Amino acid sequence: MTGIARPATLAASVALCLALASGAGSIARGSSDVAALQVALRAKGLYAGPIDGFLSGPTIQALVSFQRQAGLSADGIPGPRTRQALGLLGGPELGSRPLGLGAIGWDVTELQFLLAWHGFPSGPFGTTLSERVQAALRRFQRFARLPATGVAGAETVRALAGPPPSSPLRLAWPLQAPLGDGFGPRGEGFHSGLDLIAPAGAPVRAAAAGRVVWAGPRDTFGDAVLLAHGRGVRTLYAHLSRVEVTLGQRVDQGQEIGLVGASGRATGPHLHFEVRVRGAAIDPLSTLS
Repeated sequence: MTGIARPATLAASVALCLALASGAGSIARGSSDVAALQVALRAKGLYAGPIDGFLSGPTIQALVSFQRQAGLSADGIPGPRTRQALGLLGGPELGSRPLGLGAIGWDVTELQFLLAWHGFPSGPFGTTLSERVQAALRRFQRFARLPATGVAGAETVRALAGPPPSSPLRLAWPLQAPLGDGFGPRGEGFHSGLDLIAPAGAPVRAAAAGRVVWAGPRDTFGDAVLLAHGRGVRTLYAHLSRVEVTLGQRVDQGQEIGLVGASGRATGPHLHFEVRVRGAAIDPLSTLS
């Protein structure tokens, strides 16, 4: 971990996480160490909360239960003996070894958590570096202008220690509606956009001027529109009930491009809105005016 500023132990990471979390919105993401702890406790059948990287009450309760089962001091502190008792799920630390396809361990969860926050989620958080995780890793390496080897070495870990990407453009809200799920951890995985809750048929508008590069069914997103705005910025509008633009069409900011719906994998009508910069998903709230 040479050259990377991070707590030397999980206990220090936990203390930092708690101190920051008490600061009213002073951090955007939890600790990758705590996320790895949550995944390990979930694998033991003791934790059912979100993998969010925050040492909340349910995480501490699960940790204490594990310590009691393992015959350790039930102090709620994830120290070296607790990590050792977790076996393969308790180590090693991210950066202590190169990580390639099939690797298993605590550091794989850390890697996956950091990749997600940098805009490259890869499904449910786990302890195995699957092909899906490796694909996300390669996309991040290309984004960071590193060799896309699919192996996380020192250069990749250093790049992941930096801030997440941001948009060079300011965008307008595509829809005035209450917020549902936001950008960030959700359950065992990561939600890469914003959900705006609105009735079916509500108009959806372009967040900026651009060109239509997708218009129609798009896997679990259902009927969707993808706009390219220049400078590497694209916006996605998903789960539409109707698409009102065509491939290659130029649109103005505020122009109606579709209607809210529940197509694809959706439990009710809403707009799923994503902002991507050179392929990396970013928090839309960071760029919406």
